[in-house]
Amino acid sequence: MFTVLTRSHALLCTLLLFNCLSARAADLTELEQKWLTAAWPVVVYARAIKLPLDIIVQPDTKANDVPLALGYDGGRCKLVLSLRNNPQAEASLAGTDPSQHRLLIETMAAHEIGHCWRYAQGKWHSLPSGFNEARDRSAAGLNKDKLPSLLALQEARREEAFADLFGLAWTYQYHPAQYQQVYAWLQSQRSDTAAIGISHDTMAWVQLARDARRFEPGVNPFEQALGLWGQGLLGEVSR
Repeated sequence: MFTVLTRSHALLCTLLLFNCLSARAADLTELEQKWLTAAWPVVVYARAIKLPLDIIVQPDTKANDVPLALGYDGGRCKLVLSLRNNPQAEASLAGTDPSQHRLLIETMAAHEIGHCWRYAQGKWHSLPSGFNEARDRSAAGLNKDKLPSLLALQEARREEAFADLFGLAWTYQYHPAQYQQVYAWLQSQRSDTAAIGISHDTMAWVQLARDARRFEPGVNPFEQALGLWGQGLLGEVSR
C-alpha cells in the first residue's frame, strides 16, 4: 500500500460497478472480497466525481508487491490489489483490532485515490500555485551527482504526504468519531519510515493533522488536504 506503481499488472477483473463485484465474487478470495468491500465507498466517490478509475485484482503476486497501490496508464488510474499468495497482505493491519480493519482499508484506498486525483488533475510532482522550488537549499552541500536523486525523493515524498492528508481528510469527513484511531494508526505507520531516503517519511505533514480541526471546514477532502499540504511545504520551498 501507499505506493505508486509504474509497471503493468496482470488483469483478473476490472470492477466498475458494485454489481460487477457481486457477479465476480466467485473468482475472488475471501481476503480480496474483504478489501474490495472496505474500499468500495472510496471507489464510489471517485467515480461520482468522474475520476478515471479502474480496479485490478492480480491473480498472483511477485516479490515486494504491496497489497494496495495505484498505477496510471493510458490516461486512467489503476487501483491494484495484490493480495493473493502475498505473505505481507495484511502486514499494515498487524496489531490492530479486527473491528477496525474495514475503516483502515478504506483509509488506504482513500490514500490511493488522493494519488489518482493528482494524476488526473495533471499536477503530479508539481507544486501549488505560488510556490517555487528552492533547489538551492536542497542542493546545499551535495555532490551534483546526488542532486537528481534527492529531488526525485522530495517529489515522491510530497505526493505521499498529500495522499496521507487526503486519507485523513476523508476520515474526518466520513468517520469523524474514528478520526483519532485512524490518525494513531497512520502515525505509527509513518513513524516506522521516518528515515532519510524514504519516500514515505511524511511525518512533517501527518503531524499537522493531529487535530482534525486543522482541516478547513466546508470544502471537499481534496481541498482540505491541499490546505495542510501547503503548510507542510513551507519548510522545503519558497513562495
